[in-house]
Amino acid sequence: MDKPVRLVILGGGTAGWMAANLFAKRWSRTQVHITLMESPEIPIIGVGEGSTPSLKRFFKQLDLTEQEWMPACHATYKTNIRFVGWSPASGVQEYSHPFYSQPDVFNERTFFTNCRTRRLGLDVITDPEKFFINGELARQGKMPIAPPNFPFQMEYGYHFDSQLLGHYLASVARARGVVHHQAKLAEVLRNDRGEITALQTDAGDLLAGDFFIDCTGFASLLMQKALAVPFHSYQQQLFNDSAVVMPTPALARPPVETRSTALSAGWCWQIPLTHRTGNGYVYSSQFISRDQAETEFRAHIGMSNSSESCRHLSMRVGQLAQHWSHNCVGLGLSQGFIEPLEATALHLVQLTVEALMDAWDDHQFTSNGRDHFNRTVANHFDGVRDYIIAHYKLNTRGLNNTQGSDYWRANRDNTQLPESLLQILDVWYRCGDLTAELAQRTIKPAFNSASWHCLLAGYGAFPPLATNQPGQGKGDLYRECKVADFVEGCAMNFPLFL
Repeated sequence: MDKPVRLVILGGGTAGWMAANLFAKRWSRTQVHITLMESPEIPIIGVGEGSTPSLKRFFKQLDLTEQEWMPACHATYKTNIRFVGWSPASGVQEYSHPFYSQPDVFNERTFFTNCRTRRLGLDVITDPEKFFINGELARQGKMPIAPPNFPFQMEYGYHFDSQLLGHYLASVARARGVVHHQAKLAEVLRNDRGEITALQTDAGDLLAGDFFIDCTGFASLLMQKALAVPFHSYQQQLFNDSAVVMPTPALARPPVETRSTALSAGWCWQIPLTHRTGNGYVYSSQFISRDQAETEFRAHIGMSNSSESCRHLSMRVGQLAQHWSHNCVGLGLSQGFIEPLEATALHLVQLTVEALMDAWDDHQFTSNGRDHFNRTVANHFDGVRDYIIAHYKLNTRGLNNTQGSDYWRANRDNTQLPESLLQILDVWYRCGDLTAELAQRTIKPAFNSASWHCLLAGYGAFPPLATNQPGQGKGDLYRECKVADFVEGCAMNFPLFL
């Protein structure tokens, strides 16, 4: 390259500054010049947020230590997601989805085998948190940081204040050479091929670029408004389109897990930070009004008599028809969103940026890798979509005299399911090999076999027990392999507090 490639990111927030930092880390300023433009008038949607373990890899890529960034963002560790009240009729009042770590390789096959044994009708232990080290750490309230002599790598996520994380990443990016331009967008300039050539600010300045990244949130100012890229909605499959949020005081002993509790028309998150607790009710406006949702939410978090106001948010669930169009790529909310359940938003941002950087490296900053990139990112979104839909489709609220509602019945009765999800459920209910089914797919699934087993077993998605059982404990590898001894022994290496 005779001169640096000019990358212009429109919009800050966590997504924009994640991209800026990853770009700055991958390429020197002689290769790429990065400018991020954001309007000082548009606030960041700052709520308590959780992550998947991919964020741990993100900070490692940037050489940013937990001792540095976590205090700045009031962050806590996250080993597990606990689901309360999603499948009560199966006899499961709550279950956990622990993040998979290296020690779990010893118990993974035992867990899978027990799940298949239970699908055949035998009474064996299939509680996910009993097989995985992070489930045990969550139960004991222990941090996932072991001493140097512990010979296994641990994976975990985080809880953090998303607004503070955006500010922190902005300071890092500026220190590493990213140009920060604060101005309001006035016009998008394009050439006769439809490509974006520059962004004009309300002050009349022009920010010219070779490639543009749209991080303007649900407004999608470049991808949808300027380039008219269609949006594919998931509304027929995922009903939630709204949220009401309010913080409460910090917990005396913050758990190392996110809590997701089913309510009448959606679910409520609890995200423990060091300075406060983040709470939010994600719901469908088809089944409950804004005021009704706030009333139910306040009662759930014990704030019915509080004078503190709630914030109301709208969501649009789905993805762009193309995540890369012309010379522009959508990122974050501007490219799509699959509601907060399982905390996949930043996971998808990170996967998108990494796929984009690989495409640019492989094709010398041309558009030759665009089609492959678009297929890859769309598959990531569809894989997450399938996993999230399964949470709603498999719910048992309202069955066997348990508490239900029209919302939960509509989710359970929904027939608008993707074929890719139907195949997974078919393999499970036919007692097939779910791991083999996921492995044969062209694109690596967004959630691995362990995660799918946690969801399906956690929901108690099993047939009735067989009439004739072989006897207590027989055929139960959890007991035969002494899984509890292994998991509890591993957990002895971890501290309650750091």
